[in-house]
Amino acid sequence: MNVSGERLDSGWVRVWGEQTSAALGDVMSSFSQTHGFPPGENAVILATDESHEATGALVDLTAIPSDLTTLYWVMCEVSLPDVEHGYFVHSASTVAEHFREYGSVQVDDESPALVFASDGGGHLFAVAGSGRVWRSTTASWFDDFEVAAASIREFLEQIGRRVTDQN
Repeated sequence: MNVSGERLDSGWVRVWGEQTSAALGDVMSSFSQTHGFPPGENAVILATDESHEATGALVDLTAIPSDLTTLYWVMCEVSLPDVEHGYFVHSASTVAEHFREYGSVQVDDESPALVFASDGGGHLFAVAGSGRVWRSTTASWFDDFEVAAASIREFLEQIGRRVTDQN
């Protein structure tokens, strides 16, 4: 449950993905001309049967916030290497691999948080049981984390604005 008490809606995530993909198309169409080099693979990738299985395996591995389950039911992953310094929402299978290797991260007084995303600078984003999204202050699993968004929805809205602002 997120701080506002409102759960993430799968329909909202689907619309966010469509809008972000459309905005990405606009940005990437002029990327080479603007930056002088071709863009990388920027994509919002919809969930598949395989990613649903990976989400189920992640849920079996550790407790995850319901909003993250909702996100993974709609999206497999998000890869935006050319939006600002890069944003990546990891696939459920990647999150599970990282959890097995590093465990969860401790954020303030909350229950341990699960790392589910990163940026191009190596900073990590983790979601806690409260639904808040936390960003590591350095490119490390073991340093401090600070609040980045009140919810996964707010986190996705921030990324969507960054894509749109690049137009």
